Amino acid sequence: MADLDPVFQIQRVYLKEASLEQPNSPAILLEQQQPTVDIQLGVESSPVAEGVFEVCVTATVHTKIDDKTVFLVECKQAGIFEIRNLPDDQMGQIMGIACPQIVYPYLRGNVADVVTRAGFPPVHLAEINFQAMYEQQQAQLAEQAAAPQVQ
Repeated sequence: MADLDPVFQIQRVYLKEASLEQPNSPAILLEQQQPTVDIQLGVESSPVAEGVFEVCVTATVHTKIDDKTVFLVECKQAGIFEIRNLPDDQMGQIMGIACPQIVYPYLRGNVADVVTRAGFPPVHLAEINFQAMYEQQQAQLAEQAAAPQVQ
């Protein structure tokens, strides 16, 4: 019976991608205006092997003064998780809530580090309620499924 016990283990957490662009430097660095900051987050998951999944949390931080980019940072933090013997109705919640909550603090640190190393004050990403984010995504999917298909 031990083979049917639920399994949830972190295999590895790693920085999958990181990029920084400063297309208007050095001139933009002389601007005295406060930049606007746009932050986009995303979560994706994919199977790696039987019972093993990769979950990625992505952050895009785009700062601009007027229509000129000050800097653009894109980071993708990933985790490999062994998840076995869980009911199908719980898998979505595990991969959409529990796994991102584990990976996200590493992403926050890496984004702040990249921005600081670029010579700017760090951008501290806010705490995220992944449960609310997951529930919102599920509601949107349900709406799309209920909408009449136009052909």
